[in-house]
Amino acid sequence: MRVLVAEDERVMADTIAEGLRRRAIAVDVCYDGDAALERALVNAYDVVILDRDLPLVHGDEVCRRIIAGGGETRILMLTAAAGIRDRVDGLDLGADDYLTKPFAFAELVARVGSLGRRARPALPPVLEHAGITLDRPQYRAWRDGELLTLSPKEFAVLEVLMRAGGRVVTAEELLEKAWDENADPFTNAVRVAVMTLRRKLGDPPVIETVPGAGYRLGC
Repeated sequence: MRVLVAEDERVMADTIAEGLRRRAIAVDVCYDGDAALERALVNAYDVVILDRDLPLVHGDEVCRRIIAGGGETRILMLTAAAGIRDRVDGLDLGADDYLTKPFAFAELVARVGSLGRRARPALPPVLEHAGITLDRPQYRAWRDGELLTLSPKEFAVLEVLMRAGGRVVTAEELLEKAWDENADPFTNAVRVAVMTLRRKLGDPPVIETVPGAGYRLGC
């Protein structure tokens, strides 16, 4: 999953981003509406966490233009306004969900996860393949019943491969879906992450390298 956090309170924005990254979610951050539009109209985000009162371009306008651009991005709107009219107005703009400040971080994570599942073709929250079980809501994975100790990046790579259902996933696609915008496309980060994930998954090997194409999960 890839998420954009657009929030002008920098401490809050950075805290949200760090918390989501610890749950194997790729996160980009911006602090005003102009930057939010620039990123949202270029990158294929699953979810945008959007503060309604952004500077430069108001969050309402950001919401309208993201929706007008088409795509499957879901919008979770944040605001300090807790009135029913405010919530209705936000949803009428096209936002998919609405969360008032202050909020419990666990609730934010749950709402982001729910919206992320709606942003792509429906798949169960628990995925299984070749003896591997991945539980995204619980952020845990097993192989043949043995709990795996994965880093957030390894977990994210495994999720992308499992969601592909045996389809070849390119290194570029892994970089786009499991890393944020600061990732250097010329590094060997994907190769290293796949290598360490292979080691942790153990034998028999299940991640196949397709020369010149990418990676896929075998049987």
